[in-house]
Amino acid sequence: MIRSMTGFGDASGHDNGVHFFLELRSLNNKYFKASIRLPDDLQGLEPELESELRRRLTRGTITLIGKCSDASDGAAYHINHSALSSYIEQLKALPQVASGAVKLDIAPLLGLPGVLQAPANEEQRLEHGRKVFMKLLDTACAGMISTREREGRLLVEDLMSHHALIHRHLARIAVRAPSVVEDYRVRLQARVDTLLKEAGASVQPHELIREVAVFAEKSDISEEIQRLTAHLDQFKGLVAEGDGRPVGRTLDFLTQEMLREANTIASKSGDADISRDIVEIKGAIDRIKEQVQNVE
Repeated sequence: MIRSMTGFGDASGHDNGVHFFLELRSLNNKYFKASIRLPDDLQGLEPELESELRRRLTRGTITLIGKCSDASDGAAYHINHSALSSYIEQLKALPQVASGAVKLDIAPLLGLPGVLQAPANEEQRLEHGRKVFMKLLDTACAGMISTREREGRLLVEDLMSHHALIHRHLARIAVRAPSVVEDYRVRLQARVDTLLKEAGASVQPHELIREVAVFAEKSDISEEIQRLTAHLDQFKGLVAEGDGRPVGRTLDFLTQEMLREANTIASKSGDADISRDIVEIKGAIDRIKEQVQNVE
């Protein structure tokens, strides 16, 4: 199934009095790129979360935002009484404090190094965050993939409409192509007859046939039509009958090959009617190229 690279998913939950929230956003990118923002004490989880995202998603700029808020009693920081007492004794030794000119205020002292200590062991907090965020990541990824698939269905409709347009114009070219050589033969015969009549000379039929044969070989587009038809069939198979694997890069390369064949047909045919059809085909291929940039 075709999936767009644009998507959104989120998840939240409580565990041991702590509220966790995780949000995922995805935008177009030719490759995979992750931007992860976590609370300071959970920064150590970034490599694991990126690895899990990379396992689930192959393309796109993925932004992950994780938040947590602890409303339990265990969230309170502990006061290091020894450190605080040491600061107070040092301040009391100052003449200004000893004389009473300056009064001690405990609140600013709490911000001094070593006075307040984290409420729990850092490893314990990291392990707690890992356990919860990994569960939330499953839910958020499922939601984002669901939105990607929904956008993907709209992409498929648009891509197949361009496919149908290319197919119609290519069929017209295939019908027109055999007539190009015959038209050239008629025009060449008419020009030769005019010139010979004016010069009073003559030309052998085999010489005329040789010139027409050379032109036919140079303007033969049957192979290009066949290859472009094969590319269209492969394109349809990837878009409409995909096996679930990411196909964005394959489609991107395939559209380049389609455009190459269209350009060759235009340069070799030299026919006005075929040129008009090629203009329509190239326009449709350009629109496809724009759209497949959003396919995972």
